[in-house]
Amino acid sequence: MAADRDLAVALVRAFFPVEGPARTGWEMMGATGVRGLRLLAESGRFGRFVFSEANPEACRVLRGNASRYPGASFVEGDARNVPPLAPFDYVDLDPYGTPQPFVRTALGAVRGGGVVAVTATDMMVLAGAQPGACRERYGANPVRGRLGPEGALRILLAYVSREAESLHRSVRPLLSYVREHYVRCYAEVTDGRTGPDPAGMIDPREWTGPPVGEHGPYGPLWLGPLFDAPLVGLLDVPAGAARPVEVARLLRRLKEEVSVDRPFYYEANVLAKALGLVAPPSLSAIRDGLRRLDYTSARTHARPEGFRTDAPRRVVEELARRLAAPDHSQNARVRA
Repeated sequence: MAADRDLAVALVRAFFPVEGPARTGWEMMGATGVRGLRLLAESGRFGRFVFSEANPEACRVLRGNASRYPGASFVEGDARNVPPLAPFDYVDLDPYGTPQPFVRTALGAVRGGGVVAVTATDMMVLAGAQPGACRERYGANPVRGRLGPEGALRILLAYVSREAESLHRSVRPLLSYVREHYVRCYAEVTDGRTGPDPAGMIDPREWTGPPVGEHGPYGPLWLGPLFDAPLVGLLDVPAGAARPVEVARLLRRLKEEVSVDRPFYYEANVLAKALGLVAPPSLSAIRDGLRRLDYTSARTHARPEGFRTDAPRRVVEELARRLAAPDHSQNARVRA
């Protein structure tokens, strides 16, 4: 999680300008306070940071840690009880398991124009292994299989958006990603509605993007952008990063990915299996082919060999078949 906290510092530094009054933050589930204390100490954007924690043992540790940092304070109690300093400029919700019971509190405690960060680690539920629990908890039918983790992220965003709407507020994703055993999103919260809600269902019979399965319809899913492209372009590895190489690698991929910010992605080996190809075409060959056809593509952070594209599925599949044809493979070997 050290790299994830590095990324939090980078996001806060990029979103909040240096000038202006010192801002306030709230970590709803403080534990030992490491995430919020790093934001307070390293971002240079906060004057006050409040931590909530219900576990008495964790509170003892948190009390000692917070005492070392001017501006840090904590309250012992349920995260659904908003501290007196609200509204906050930044609210972080990072539970073990589902954030669902706490999302509305987080959205109500942030100032208009502020940021809410939400993590979910209940991937068995969100990514399709427990579809009944996903429908009960998030009101959504999950995508299963290799695209399940991104489906999890889009279910979470759609849920956060619905909860914001119930408070007459809107969310705009700034940075949303899939990593290992969890999904996380940062979103700007504003008062009122800012436009059509990009959350919706995917019917596999009509969907022209990457195949998501046959047991739909799936969703509600967030079908809008995962990123604020200009903001992602400003992200940089913080000076005090605990995992600078790892964070730099992730940022490079994200900065490429924002150019094709569309739902879901393809993988050459999955395409080959679905189309009955003898061998998958290379990622570079597919991307070169799409470029020649005037389509855009970009690798995704979600899978090492995954790529997003604005090309319709039929174009991607036709290109994969052509690249896997024997005459093309022979010509490729001759050129090599």
